[in-house]
Amino acid sequence: MLEALDADAVRRWAAAGVRALDADREAIDRINVYPVADGDTGTNLLHTMRSALDALVDDPADAAGAAVSALAKGAVAGARGNSGVILSQVLRGLAESWEGARTVTGTALRTALRRADQLATAAVSKPVAGTVLSVLTAAADAAEDCGSDLLDDVASAAVKAAAQALADTPRQLAVLAERGVVDAGGRGLLLLLDALATVVAERVDSDTNHDLPPLSAPKSALMHESSGFEYEVMYLLDGLADEPSLRDRLTRLGDSVVVAGDGHGLWSVHVHCDDVGAAIEVGIENGRPHRIKVTRFADEKARFERDRAVVAIVAGEQAAELFRAEGAIVLPVRAGREPTVTDLLDVFAETCAAQVVVLPNDTGLAELVSAAAERDGRDVVVVPTVSPVQGLAALAVHDPSRRSGDDVVAMAEAAAATRRGELVIAKREAITWVGRCQPGDALGMIDGEVVLIEPAPADLVAAACRLVDRMLDAGGELVTVFAGEDAPAALDDELGRHLRLSHPEAELTGYPGGQPETVALIGVE
Repeated sequence: MLEALDADAVRRWAAAGVRALDADREAIDRINVYPVADGDTGTNLLHTMRSALDALVDDPADAAGAAVSALAKGAVAGARGNSGVILSQVLRGLAESWEGARTVTGTALRTALRRADQLATAAVSKPVAGTVLSVLTAAADAAEDCGSDLLDDVASAAVKAAAQALADTPRQLAVLAERGVVDAGGRGLLLLLDALATVVAERVDSDTNHDLPPLSAPKSALMHESSGFEYEVMYLLDGLADEPSLRDRLTRLGDSVVVAGDGHGLWSVHVHCDDVGAAIEVGIENGRPHRIKVTRFADEKARFERDRAVVAIVAGEQAAELFRAEGAIVLPVRAGREPTVTDLLDVFAETCAAQVVVLPNDTGLAELVSAAAERDGRDVVVVPTVSPVQGLAALAVHDPSRRSGDDVVAMAEAAAATRRGELVIAKREAITWVGRCQPGDALGMIDGEVVLIEPAPADLVAAACRLVDRMLDAGGELVTVFAGEDAPAALDDELGRHLRLSHPEAELTGYPGGQPETVALIGVE
């Protein structure tokens, strides 16, 4: 077991925490009944912890204190929901306690949990027993009372006390008892504490959560009732001069007020209210608000009617119909018009899903999807498909009954295992890896690189056969072809005849794709 945490151990803990939250996200969402039963606590915690981990990955921290500071900054900047803001303060408490420390011992963990408890409680305008704050306080108390200074003992004591405190939450908060559930935010915190104890004990991931209480579904199906206010308002605030005044004015506007800072001048503000303009105006009068996000509770039920959906960005109407038939919601790419962030946000809303898995099917759409994900109020995961043939392969293994993280990994692996080829007609003279091409030549590409040129007037069928042969030289059993707008009518038949002679072991599946300015898109698995 570890005697102290260093920067690498902090990174392992953050990654393990993301995995644990990802595994339990849907279950935590289902038991989310307080302060508003909007079914998103697990999603918000996961998004916040991912933001923290992303900040750490981008930071060259070589000491435990610096690593946790990066986590805290990322969590405050990316905090989502009441639970996410509170989590950001837990990380900030660790960062403040470990500032300048290269390694962290059991004694330092004890001090840090108490500071995390203080900051998280201070961030909430009206702390309530039976919530994540109760779980955090119990963990901090147990760490202080632990008779050993060993890191493993302190971490284990905190986890044990947190688990008991979580089990006690229904006895402290009536709404939890009525629904027969524990506090959702407290469950998320327990997962993160247990992930820390797992790293300290040097157990493997599969051992994580081995002794945690199971989750149960709420007794009632009422999952989207409001606290009495119509909107959730969140924003980041720079230059805050008077925190008590901001908190007091927000409290007069609504409830669930959380004002939390990263210790370096950035604040995350959260409130449930009816007057959105007034909530934002308070921020303007106290600093510079940005990344403003407003959610109407009445819309939440419609938005999140299911756990997960797949969105595919597809060029070619016939290909789009194929993806729809396979269960994806499609954003079609029209000739001469690139999709926009607004287009993607509209499609995300159409899914009515808490998590959206995106198949971009194009190398140039990653930034667009990232921008849309930043603005949307749900968990958006991108499977890196750069061609419809890879997207179709990913969609073929999609299983909505499988755990979210496992399903995304399976889809990504299927896409990565599909080699992509494309046959197009050159529009202008150019230098390629295999020589100079002229307008009208047929260009065969594998994974984005030109590998053959068929001079004009090109025999497109012969070029397609040569390209498929080149792709199968590296092995493969299944060939998938989308015939584009420029494909000859006999392409599928001629390719099938060619493969029966040259590669009888390979099976061909052809589809009309309709992609503009394309002869064929080819995938080999």
